[in-house]
Amino acid sequence: MTPTGADRSTFASRFGIAMTLIGVAVGLGDVWRFPYLVGKFGGAAFVLLYVVAVVVVGVPGLAAELALGRSTRRGPVGAYAAGGMPAGRAIGWGLFVVVMAATAYYAAVIGWVGWYALASLLSTFGVVIDPATSLPPEQGFSLPSLLRQLVGTTLVIGSGGWVMYRGLREGIERSSRWIMPALFVILLILVVRALTLPGAEAGVRWYILDFSPSDITPPVVLAALGQAVFSTSLGGTFMVVYGSYLPDDASPGSLALTTAVGDTLAGLLAGLAIIPAVIALGLEPGSGPGLLFGTLPQVFARIPFGNWFGLIFYLGLAGAAWLSAIAALEVLVAGLTDNTRMTRGRAIALMSVATIVLSIPPSINLRIFVPWDLTFGSGMQTLGALFAALTFGWCLHRGEALRQLRDEGKLAPWLFWWIRVGVPAAILAVGLWWLATSVLGIASDV
Repeated sequence: MTPTGADRSTFASRFGIAMTLIGVAVGLGDVWRFPYLVGKFGGAAFVLLYVVAVVVVGVPGLAAELALGRSTRRGPVGAYAAGGMPAGRAIGWGLFVVVMAATAYYAAVIGWVGWYALASLLSTFGVVIDPATSLPPEQGFSLPSLLRQLVGTTLVIGSGGWVMYRGLREGIERSSRWIMPALFVILLILVVRALTLPGAEAGVRWYILDFSPSDITPPVVLAALGQAVFSTSLGGTFMVVYGSYLPDDASPGSLALTTAVGDTLAGLLAGLAIIPAVIALGLEPGSGPGLLFGTLPQVFARIPFGNWFGLIFYLGLAGAAWLSAIAALEVLVAGLTDNTRMTRGRAIALMSVATIVLSIPPSINLRIFVPWDLTFGSGMQTLGALFAALTFGWCLHRGEALRQLRDEGKLAPWLFWWIRVGVPAAILAVGLWWLATSVLGIASDV
């Protein structure tokens, strides 16, 4: 079994830790989901509430998950039991299965993004391909679509497995140190392009300036809370396993704040790059998930050098999402190496093949994909975040929890009590809202 405590691999540098954790948080949730939710829930009010939610829920939730991982020196399979959660081992293995299913469809989506990047690249040389043929059909079955998706998924998982095989420091940390700064440069370039379009100022006003207190409604508050949980990658899995690799002198609270700031900045920049351009061209910012694969290609097609801007956008998005996929694979690999005698290399190979195979069902059509996403993404992620907060706040010995938060000084007891009470309450509200709207169809218009 993998050694624990001082013998366990740890990150090499504070910058590497920060880039890795931000890389986990920043993914499709920020560059894709955040802009379309801003459009769906009315602009500036949602943005403001989202920032508040990240501060009051995201930061303490991240601190709890990182601290739980560092305290137990285990990924989710093992951390809950070691933290004292009743049936903790069963919960850990349950989350293992959830992460495997979520990684399967998430890797497929990254593959879609890759096809759109390829289409943008080829168009600069006069070669036209339709990247929409790599998306699953609404219903039924399309063999060409499935094969293209399998190619994309295999490349995503295979390249991620290769990075993981190189190890924590030489693979995961080094990749994050290059990709995340590059993503922020890409977002800044896209922001400049968007803000120089005629009529972009109307989009900026709608995005961050046109605020009215009457826009703050319960659905908007709950949607902002849900996005804060989703975008910071709370879920009791990714941050727990990376927390288990933190050195003893790292501060979970400070790293949580750094991660939340970087994640929020990426989301705000993505919105500033997308929404003004969409509104300036008379398109619909609230077009939902179709914003990424339907609306944005129209934006790039209608602006000068749009193929190049489309290329760097989809490459940046794929890179950010790829780091999140690597974190998911690390959860699976650590689950095996921490709890069996399997070597890391064999665990990587087994989990890579299993994930690719499991990606086939949600890739068949959207009638399978959408419920798969809602179940293993939105729903189970919220449940995992709740388990992590409860384990750290109520099951882990109080003295050990406070020791993990020792770098927060006099703030530590207050942070501990907020993790015990405030964070679980907020996460539970998000979960109930998801259950009502996405499963039971109550208030489905929000």
